[in-house]
Amino acid sequence: MNYAQIKAFHAVASQGSYTKAAKSLHVTQPTISDHVKALEARYGVKLFQRQGRGIVLTSLGLALLDVTRRKFSLEAEAEQLLMKAKGMMNGQLRVVADGPHLVIPLLGAFCRRYPGVNVSMTFGNTEQVLQNLYNLNADIGVFADFYNDERLYAFPYRTDRLIAFVNREHKWNRRQSIRIEELNGQQLILREQGSVTRSVFEQAMRQKTIMPGRVLEIGSREGVREAVAAGLGVGVILEGELGNDNRLIALKVQNADLKVTEYLACLKEARPIPAVQAFMELFKDDKMAK
Repeated sequence: MNYAQIKAFHAVASQGSYTKAAKSLHVTQPTISDHVKALEARYGVKLFQRQGRGIVLTSLGLALLDVTRRKFSLEAEAEQLLMKAKGMMNGQLRVVADGPHLVIPLLGAFCRRYPGVNVSMTFGNTEQVLQNLYNLNADIGVFADFYNDERLYAFPYRTDRLIAFVNREHKWNRRQSIRIEELNGQQLILREQGSVTRSVFEQAMRQKTIMPGRVLEIGSREGVREAVAAGLGVGVILEGELGNDNRLIALKVQNADLKVTEYLACLKEARPIPAVQAFMELFKDDKMAK
C-alpha cells in the first residue's frame, strides 16, 4: 500500500477539502488529487463523491478514515515509545484549548518536568478544539461542556461561571450583579457561533425569553474585552478569563444557571502515547491539589 496515497486520503477526509489537505501537508493541490485518484484507481473504488461545491466521504471512505485515524495515532505512539527507550521523555505534544487561563500554568509545569518534549499550543472555540482532535491535528484538547462521544476519553477538570461585564462609563458601573432580565434590549458583545460561552448564555436567555438588542459577534475573548472597554455593549465571559483589567467591571448574573465545566480529552487510541499519559497525570495531580 502506497503511504503517500493513504496520507493524502487521510488529509482530505480529515480536512474536508483538497485545498486544506494540500496546505496541511505542504504540497500542491494537484499532488493531493493525484494521490487520491491513484488510490481509488488501484483498488477500483470510490472514496469521495461530489456534493454541491464540496466533497463527502462514501461509506467505504468513512470506514477507511476510521482505519487511518488509528494508523497515524499508532505511528505517533510508536515514535514516543522508541524515544522513551532512550531513557527520557521526548517527542511532541500538541495541545489545543478554548482559552489560556486553565492550560498555560499546566503547560509550564509539564515543560519543566519533561524538557525533552516539544510542546505546541493553539486556541479555538469548543467546536474547533474537537475538530482538531478528530482530525489528529492535536493530541490533547481542553474545552467546555463535554457531551458523551465514544471516540474520546475525557474527564472534568474545573467548573467556572459566566458573568456579564461592562466598562467604567456604563450605567451599571457601581453594581456587582444584575438580573438576567435586565439584559433585555441591551447591546451584547458575544463570542462566535460554536463557542460554548455563547451557546450556554443564549440558552439561559431563551429560558427567560430575553430578547437582547443588537449582538456584536467577535471571534476571541481578547476582542470581546476590547469591545466592551470601548463602550460597544455588555460582554459575556467566563469569570476566570476576565483578568485584572481596571477598565472593566464584572457583574454576576442572578437567577440564571450559567455554570460551565471544563474538560480534558484525547482520542481513546491516543491514551497510550507517553506524552499524553504524562500530561493527563499532571492534570489529575493539579486537580487533586485544589
